[in-house]
Amino acid sequence: MHAHLVCFDPACRAQFDIREVLYNCPKCGGLLEADYDFSALDAPALKRLWRERRMDNAPLNQSGVWRYRELFPFLDDLQHVVTLREGNTPLLPAPRAAAYGGLRDITFKHQGFNPTGSFKDNGMTGGASQARLLGMKRVACVSTGNTSASMAAYASAGGLAPLIFIPNGNISYGKLAQALEYGAKTYQVEANFDQILALVRTLAERLGIYLLNSINPFRIEGQKSIVIEMMDQRDWRVPDWIVLPGGNLGNVSAFGKGLREMLAHGFIDKLPRLAVVQAEGSSPFYDYMAAKGSNPFTAQCHPKTLATAIKIGDPVSWPKAQFEIETTNGVVERASEQEIADAKATIGACGIGCEPASAATLAGIRKLTAAGVIDRDADVVAVLTGNLLKDPDYIYRYHTGQLTAPDGSPIAANFGNKPVLVENNAETLAALIG
Repeated sequence: MHAHLVCFDPACRAQFDIREVLYNCPKCGGLLEADYDFSALDAPALKRLWRERRMDNAPLNQSGVWRYRELFPFLDDLQHVVTLREGNTPLLPAPRAAAYGGLRDITFKHQGFNPTGSFKDNGMTGGASQARLLGMKRVACVSTGNTSASMAAYASAGGLAPLIFIPNGNISYGKLAQALEYGAKTYQVEANFDQILALVRTLAERLGIYLLNSINPFRIEGQKSIVIEMMDQRDWRVPDWIVLPGGNLGNVSAFGKGLREMLAHGFIDKLPRLAVVQAEGSSPFYDYMAAKGSNPFTAQCHPKTLATAIKIGDPVSWPKAQFEIETTNGVVERASEQEIADAKATIGACGIGCEPASAATLAGIRKLTAAGVIDRDADVVAVLTGNLLKDPDYIYRYHTGQLTAPDGSPIAANFGNKPVLVENNAETLAALIG
């Protein structure tokens, strides 16, 4: 199947060889995406094939990404695939969270069940595999946490040398520990995410290092599998809404692309509406979309949020995200630190843990239902992007009333579950337990 890179800018649409090491269009500077000739696809036959592959023990078919490889055929040699059996993440009902969000029902697509505990694995298997195909030896990323953990694992599994650049003091130890354990050479830089990314892009070109941030179009191709698997798990019934957190905006870009391709080729019969939720202190995309085109996109120089996975002030994928939101008649919302913390505790009370950024989804849903944007009876799937144990310190501080926002203001433990200190006495314990 013919594959190539194409400029995302509709005024350009220049095409390039799929094996060129490119992150932006050399002609206009626009973002790039992988494009394919899908004219021979047979949707009913592929749906059957994908179900059959679930029962196959071959590594590619055990992967919840490469099982669906016909919808992102950018590799002409599958021997280069690096897989840790990523994907295969569950759809989880959560009645208590639904009630909190103002919904009759809600389903969480929990990407925290991935090998390194976040949705980044779906994209990283694609990016790392392309790096091997291109003959690259070293790969790099700038990260506030999840990307570094995922890239370190997939690079090491694929025989590549991982180089990680992180903002000093702005990463949870749960995520940093993963990168160190997986053998990545880690550099803590005295700058924010966006400043470091500009620096590393220069270094990557000079030193022949392959960049694996979400500006890499093959990361986006892997992340399409999240929404493909979601539709497969729902027997191809499209929800009314898919809600996800917004940081660098690679996920909404990938979801929109995957959904449009599935609609165009007969896998689904309509598009769901996409909703992106950002943290108030890191919400440049929300500000831009709320202005409805009256102002140019403006980066936030100093984003502030405890939800570090979405603490990005200059998201590279915003043009793609804007297109996907507008195409699906979607919306962009934002949530405060208090709203995110309370939503996270509510999700936890369902027996479903997640990292802070993930909980932005439920916090946003609560606001959107209250405003009448999302109907109470709507069929809603919310994406939880990362595992509970990505940031355990946040959890402890919330439940013990010690959590504070970036500006130092206290975050109330409205749903706190503080441990109780007791003496070593059976009668005292019995009285407390009741």
